Parts: sequence; C-alpha cells; structure tokens
Amino acid sequence: MESSKRKQCCSTIIETIEAPLPLVWSILRRFDKPQAYKRFVKSCTIRYGGDDGDGGEGSVRDVTLVSGLAGDFSTERLDELDDESHVMVVSIIGGNHRLVNFCSKTTVVASPEEDNEAEKTVVVESYVVDVPEGNSEEDTILFADTIIRYNLASLAKLTKMMMEQSLYD
Repeated sequence: MESSKRKQCCSTIIETIEAPLPLVWSILRRFDKPQAYKRFVKSCTIRYGGDDGDGGEGSVRDVTLVSGLAGDFSTERLDELDDESHVMVVSIIGGNHRLVNFCSKTTVVASPEEDNEAEKTVVVESYVVDVPEGNSEEDTILFADTIIRYNLASLAKLTKMMMEQSLYD
C-alpha cells in the first residue's frame, strides 16, 4: 500500500557577495520588489499587506514568472522579516509551478574583514520543498538550487553595479 505522506527535500545555498551588508539587505528585504534581482520574476503585486498593512510580515504577493519557465505564476507569503537579525522567511502558498510547499529562510551576515579587503556579505538560503510526483529528490534539489544560485548571482551583480555607480555620483 502506497503512503499518502508527501516526500520533501531540502538544501542550503551559501553565496559571498562583495558588498556591504546594509546594501545587500536593503535589496533582499523588499518583499514587494523581488524582480529587482530575481530575473525569473516578470512582475509582483502585493495582494495583502500584512497585519500592519505595510508589506511586512504576513504580506502575500502574486508573482508573474517570465515565459519559458516551468510555471506562470506564484503566490507567496512573507512569514518573517527581522531587520535586526537580517532574516527573511518566505513560503510559496500557491501558483502553477514545480515548487509546491516551498519554504525558504534567508539569513544575511557580514563576512569577517581581512586587512585592506572590501566589505563582504554572506547570504545563506535554506529551503524545504515537496518532491513532485514523478521526480526524484535529486532532480528537485538541482532545480531549486539552480534557481537560487542564479538569483544570488544576480543579486551580486546588482550590488556591484550599484556600488560602482555610487563611486561616480
């Protein structure tokens, strides 16, 4: 007899970004603007602004994905946003895509500085997600890890560009 219990998998991605923590966090924490660095996101609309109505914890967003992905849209909830600890937890609660019951925790910390070294920030993103029927755990992790790595590389490029522009302002 087959078990009805869903099968889940998890992974953690770590990215070191050559930018100060305040800059990296200022981009990551914007629940209303994931398209700023997530290139698979076409647009984002806040459906519910959270308990305070300000887009904080409890907010729900509808995200339209770029064409060509395995899905068209995603509905996501901001479960936690801690500006002191630099922690953000987001759950995917609906949509048509492969990341069913996806929950991600992103933590941002300043990297210890060496002498004469530029400020660096370490971004750690951990997640748990259901393994879709017909897929293996390895395939699901590869898919999710690839998207997260791409997003974090895009974040690194964006912060580098912003820092270079600020040198000339």
